[in-house]
Amino acid sequence: MKIAGIPAGERKNGLIRSALVFGACYLVMLAFLFIAVVINDVSSWTVYFTENFSEPLSLIVSVFLLFCVIYFYFMFDDPAFLVKAGNVVLTFCILLVSVVLCYLFGRFVHIYARPLAVFAFLALFLLGRRHALFLNFVFSFLMFVIDLFTNTFPTSELNNAIYSSFMLSFISGTFAVFLSSSAKTRGGLLLSGVFIAVPTVIVVLLFNIPELTYNWIDYVSAAGFRMFGCVVAAVLALSILPVFEWGFNKLTVFRLRELTSTNAALLVHLKKEAPGTFNHSLIVAQLAESCAVAIGENSELARAAAYYHDVGKLKQPECFTENQTDYNVHDEITPELSADIIRSHTKDGYELLMANRLPKEIADIAREHHGTLPIKYFYDKAVRYSGDADIKDFSYLGPLPHSRISAIIMISDAAEAATRASADRSPERVERICRDVIEERMDLGQFEECDVTMKELSVIKQTLVEVLSGVHHHRVQYPAIRFNRDRQAVPKEEEDESRSH
Repeated sequence: MKIAGIPAGERKNGLIRSALVFGACYLVMLAFLFIAVVINDVSSWTVYFTENFSEPLSLIVSVFLLFCVIYFYFMFDDPAFLVKAGNVVLTFCILLVSVVLCYLFGRFVHIYARPLAVFAFLALFLLGRRHALFLNFVFSFLMFVIDLFTNTFPTSELNNAIYSSFMLSFISGTFAVFLSSSAKTRGGLLLSGVFIAVPTVIVVLLFNIPELTYNWIDYVSAAGFRMFGCVVAAVLALSILPVFEWGFNKLTVFRLRELTSTNAALLVHLKKEAPGTFNHSLIVAQLAESCAVAIGENSELARAAAYYHDVGKLKQPECFTENQTDYNVHDEITPELSADIIRSHTKDGYELLMANRLPKEIADIAREHHGTLPIKYFYDKAVRYSGDADIKDFSYLGPLPHSRISAIIMISDAAEAATRASADRSPERVERICRDVIEERMDLGQFEECDVTMKELSVIKQTLVEVLSGVHHHRVQYPAIRFNRDRQAVPKEEEDESRSH
């Protein structure tokens, strides 16, 4: 039995393991808060625990309840996320780093200079928009609880600032999520930090209106510090994101763009060792990106996955047609061995990508993009040689595609190869090729593990026809004329004849 796509036993064990990790993370957070209390009043911090016992107790209970809220949110909304303990550690690390940064800026610069939006920025790009919005709400309560029940700020002096902390955290984080959702460059993220300063400065000014008549300089400085805090939040997020991307092997739009640069190490290796495969991957990337846009999928991930889907061919590049010249190694070996070499490139690609610490999403697609399809050429060759062959010995080992992007790569890969091999590349012929590719994979049950719909498959087919027809469009026959230095037209045959003499 599976619940939310996860076997019941694995789900139960994962939830228990994640609960224990949450407990450990909670204790680490309390340890940091204890250290902060000591730093705030090194000489007499014990007074905080003895004379104001209710405050540290309220802090301990409140933080515990907030951690429970996060745990139950993931348990009911996204159990697949919670089952992986690494996701819990990532979430807590984002939370702890954000709290530490806000503490340092608030304690040693100014309470309004705290980079409150840094949590929202990090959560957005590492966990996704939906999770970022909810977790920002919890983070806002956490900052308010810390401000209220610790000795970080003297309440008598900054009462308005402390009680406005929840509103500031919530508004700055929410605006950060919505304004940065479409950011595709690091410059766009930095610009978002400037924009979110506007609503948060308004909140600061509103909370300080009663003090305007008494000290307008404090009023202006509070607004200035808030603007500073918003910009610093974006700068810090830009600085910290690469650390999380590498440490937790997470995909962000920025890392996807770096991976699809032709200067990326594996792509340079692919271009040098298997140029035919590299050029094939470029065309598949164009097809996959267009299909992903057409059905509302992540086009950056589709493009990156297409670039790396055949990287396993690097192990034996000369064994694949697109990299061969006159010599074909398969002419000298048995069909069974040929099929084994061909189908191993999916597993080899997965292992190579994981060894080079590329995101698992891309490695999974490299392993899934042929599913359990038969290798028809060598199956037919074996039947002609021996009169009989077991189709299982001539099929890819899977697994089946588990995502719509994986299905897109599977279809685009086959459609590009079949179109390239066809002498007739008219739109009608391309449409027939794409239809046959999709129908064959449906008949063989290749899309049973992913949630692609019939409507989406129809859109994918139409998109492939349009793009492939453009790639292999008809060209006019150029006349056999060449121009000399005097710009006189000379038939190419005459020029070749004069050069031979």
